[in-house]
Amino acid sequence: MSQEALAELAPHGVLRAGINLGNFLLVTGKSASGDPEGVAPDMAREIAGRLGVPVKYVPFARPGELADAASSDVWDIGLIGAEPARAEKIAFTPAYVEIEATYLVPAGSPLRTVEEVDRKGVRIAVTARSAYDLWLARNIKDAELVRSDSLDGAYDQFVAEKLDALAGLRPRLLSDVRKLPGARILDGQFTAVQQAVGTARQNTAGAQFLRDFVEEAKASGLVARLIERHKVQGLSVAVPG
Repeated sequence: MSQEALAELAPHGVLRAGINLGNFLLVTGKSASGDPEGVAPDMAREIAGRLGVPVKYVPFARPGELADAASSDVWDIGLIGAEPARAEKIAFTPAYVEIEATYLVPAGSPLRTVEEVDRKGVRIAVTARSAYDLWLARNIKDAELVRSDSLDGAYDQFVAEKLDALAGLRPRLLSDVRKLPGARILDGQFTAVQQAVGTARQNTAGAQFLRDFVEEAKASGLVARLIERHKVQGLSVAVPG
């Protein structure tokens, strides 16, 4: 570790880690002190340990809010889905975990494949500014995206307005489908959300340190152990970057 990387990532003597509380796979609970617990907070704590500084968690209710704060000097690293729109301000590591994103369709739906969803007249419920919403915004050509502010809001709107598909992470959809008789989750995926660690783009030494850490964490089995520790279903260790 270079002193330059330490100065960039912990300029205040502590590693301020932006954590997206909206990702229920990566943040699975709270400690007695109120700190977030899960794979993402543990990754941040491991990074702080490598730097030799304490970690301070900076929680955000939604990933878009975490990304918006990239230039506000409120966090030093952010654990969030890597997306091109976010990469304009954030230097991302390769992914440390991947999460499959697909669609849930209601009973009687004629939609059978992921590809069939992008048709004129099809309305897709989606959580605004999630990583998979950003992907859909770039790639959907004919269907209409109907956005809500939260996971629960997207589900409620999907049901109330009788929308044609609900976009989401497969683990969440597996719980949603149980509430809707006859509903189905489509096979395959439209994308896999790449969960990564980011820092401000000007932190070139810090970004290299984070990239090296993530690759080592995958290769050494650390990421796999964190997934097992928190008993998370639906997370896969990402391939080498």
